[in-house]
Order: sequence, then structure tokens, then C-alpha cells
Amino acid sequence: MAHSAFPGIRGGSAARGALALAGALACACGVPAAAQDDYAQPVIQPIPPAALSELNAAMRDLARDPRNVPALLRAGWASIDIEDTQAAIGYFRRAEAVSPGSGEVKAGLAAASLRLDDPVTAVRLFAEAEATGVPMARYGAERGLAHDLVGDNLAAQRYYRQALAEKDDPEVVRRLALSQAISGDQRASETTLLPLLQHRDLAAYRTRAFALAILGKGEEAVSIAETMLPDQLSNRMAPYLRYMPRLTRAQQAAAANLGQFPRASEIGRDGPQVAAFAAAGTPQVAARGPDARLVPAGEPLGSSGGASRNQRRNAGRDGDEERMAAGRLASVTTEPLPPVQQTAAAPRPAQAQAPQPAPPASDAAAQPARESGLDGTSLAEAFAAFVLPPDAAARPAAGAVDITAIKPAREAPRVEQPQPKPKPKPPAHPKRFWVQVATGRDVKALAFDWRRVKREAGDLLARRDAYTADWGQTNRLLAGPYASAAEAQKAVSALKEKGVDSFTFTSAEGEVVAPLK
Repeated sequence: MAHSAFPGIRGGSAARGALALAGALACACGVPAAAQDDYAQPVIQPIPPAALSELNAAMRDLARDPRNVPALLRAGWASIDIEDTQAAIGYFRRAEAVSPGSGEVKAGLAAASLRLDDPVTAVRLFAEAEATGVPMARYGAERGLAHDLVGDNLAAQRYYRQALAEKDDPEVVRRLALSQAISGDQRASETTLLPLLQHRDLAAYRTRAFALAILGKGEEAVSIAETMLPDQLSNRMAPYLRYMPRLTRAQQAAAANLGQFPRASEIGRDGPQVAAFAAAGTPQVAARGPDARLVPAGEPLGSSGGASRNQRRNAGRDGDEERMAAGRLASVTTEPLPPVQQTAAAPRPAQAQAPQPAPPASDAAAQPARESGLDGTSLAEAFAAFVLPPDAAARPAAGAVDITAIKPAREAPRVEQPQPKPKPKPPAHPKRFWVQVATGRDVKALAFDWRRVKREAGDLLARRDAYTADWGQTNRLLAGPYASAAEAQKAVSALKEKGVDSFTFTSAEGEVVAPLK
């Protein structure tokens, strides 16, 4: 059973696209409307999409036998291809009623769920289809996308490779490269995308822009968008590219594959279904990167569901008890502390035993804290006995030295002179701005490309030198360096006017960029 791959970005159906093309051709003819009434005009009939022909053939088979499961499946997949998802679900449900355990029916329902923005259900249905023993490679493109949309990138990449092993499809290649970028593997993403870039696949350049944005290289992504797209479109795209690192893995997959960005209030937060799927303990969803499967998931060994419930119940009860204890503590600390019984062995001085007048009620809040060991006496009152009477003057005894008249010599404080910090050595390979004009595996062969490009560029590259930098399994041929990203972009625009394809490139600090030999 053949069916086309799930489209990368949702848009108009193939039928609507054909009709729009026919309308454009009609307008291009330039024949006045009045003249059309005078004589017959040739009519351009759009070619119906193959999926529509497949649907008509399936309908003819169903007219003869409404319970024909293969025909119902063909009708369902054809409906998906022409973007009539509700009709597809109807055909698949009818097939399910005739053959409840069919794995192909479950796979069809999974693809329909994916079209209804329910990737969690799609993941479950694909797994149920696989459990029936049905071959799953032909569903790899849809299944991989479903796993990407729930943040399960490692599983998604496995299913994309299964699909590519059965059929080479550039759309699946682009999805695989995006998934690798989302999981943080830049080298694998660039290696996967390189053949399409070398063949000037414009959709691959769009994928590369999103991949770089996901990896945190927003300015380089924007530069590609500005180079490859019209100004109006690239200007609209730039803010979204810069926001990509703030999205979750599932949101990044939806944005890059389907053009669906979350609302501002939902940036960085998955929806309830996807969050619940991640919380279920799927290792690939719980961690990022190639070692995600090593992250432990689920409950600790020896635990049980009942124990978890008891722990939650006890935690709730403990929380109630803590709140009650806090209330009791607050009620205790707001009351005066009880007096401490005095013993006969420790009589107080006469001054301290004199009764003190109680403070007015209005001043009660201003009194210092009470100490329980001083029988309700404040700290200020307790030390009142150590204050000299006003008529007592401090006079030195005969022959004593009045130390208050001595002024000791004080050493002037030493002021530490700040030591000048040594200037850091400039990095061997600083961050610089370039214009990339070609790629190739053989560095020596790039010299011929450089001479050709310089000849086509004229004066624009006359004072620029050629450099090379590693790029996956190939090499970049760079002109520069330029003083800023803006200067490099200006050079790209000027080269474009001369018919030279190029785009800006910013080498990171420490990245080796060597002169072309």
C-alpha cells in the first residue's frame, strides 16, 4: 500500500495548489473579459493529484463491497494526502469495525491523530500497530515526527532511518537533521543535511537555519534566512529564529517542521499531554543528547505504587502538622514568658530589687524583648544598676596615671597599591566574520574555485584572501576576514548582484580558520 509522506509544513492541499496555479496562468494570459465572450478560449485543466485518483479508485471498490478493508485503508490514506483528516478517520474506523486487531488500521489512525495535533495518541497507536507484527518501516516518517513532537528525539531518529532505508525522501532527511539538532548533535545534523545543501535544495537551507537557531546560533541562522529568502519573509522569520533556544524540544520540532510556534505565555512549557508523556519516565524524553538512555527513569527499585501513595498521603499529613505547629508557635511567642522562680542563694542587689513602675499600655509594643531569667525585667532595666550616679565624677587616685590623657601613637594604615593585571594573550583563533563562497572535500581543489570566484567577483574580492575551515566531512572556502557581521553581509549582497552565491559565516573563538594553501 503506497502513500505519500506526511508534509513537513501544513498548507493548502495539492488540489488547491493546482487550482491556484491554473488561476495564475489564466491571469497571465492578459485577455480582456469582454473579448472572452466573443470567441472560445483554450481551457487549462489542472491535473488532479494522484491521491485524488487513488481515492476515486478506492471508492469504486467500496461501492462493490463496503467491508473491503484494503479499499478502506487506501481511501483513508488518500484522504490524509489531500488533507481531509475527518474523512480519513471515518474510513479507518470502518476498517477497524471489520478488522479490530489490524496493525495497518492502527497505523492509519495514528497518522490521522498526528494530523489532529495529538502526537501522544499517535505514538501510542504506532506502538500498538508494531505489536501486531505489521512492518513499520513504511510508517517511519509519520512515526518519527510523532516522537519528535513529544520530545522523544532519539526514537524519532531511529524511525526516520527506517523510513530512509526503504525509500530515499528529502523531506525525511530534513526531518532527521532537525531532530539531530534538537538533541544537540550539531555534527550529525550538518552531515545529514550536507548532500541536500550541495544540490542547492532551498528547503534544506531553511532546515539549516532552524537547526542553527535551535543550537543557539541565532545570528548565523538569521544570516542564512536573509541571504536565501526575500527581505519581507526573512524579516518576519528572524524573531522566531532567535526564540528557538527558549522552546522545549517538542515546541522546537513543531516550529521547525510544522511552522507552529507556541503562544508567548506557553514558551518553554509543554502542553499537558506532552508533559504527562515526559513525566511517565521515557528516558529519551527525560534527558537530552546521545546518552539519554542512560538516565534512570521511573520509581526506585523496591518501591511500589501503594508505597508512593502512602508517601504522598504522609507528606500531606506532615504538611498539615507543620502548619498546625507553626500556628501554635506563633500563639506562644506572642504571649509574655512565665517568670522564673528565684532561689534564696542568689539575692539581688538592693537597686535591682526595687519595684519598677509598669510601662503604659501604649508603650508595651516598644519595650525590649523580655528575658525569662530576669523575672520579667527588660534588658535595659536589668543593667540600670551598673549606671554611675550623676554626681559621681571619675577622678584618678593619688599617684595613678590618667590613661585618658595619653594619646597613643597610631601607625598610618598601609594602602595596598593595586597591581596591574597582566593583559590576557589574544586567542590564537579569535571570533571573526567571513563570507563563505564554496565548499569541497579536497582543500587543494578549492584553489581553483577561489580563482574562479575572484574572477567573477571582480574588485569585490580583489583585496581579500582565501581561508578554509572544517565543516563536517567537507571544508568551507571563506573570504575575509571582515570587520563586522554587517560588513560581511554587505559583501554578500554585493556578490549576489554579480551572480556569485555566498553567505556570511562567523567563526567561533578557538575555531581554526587557516589560509588557503
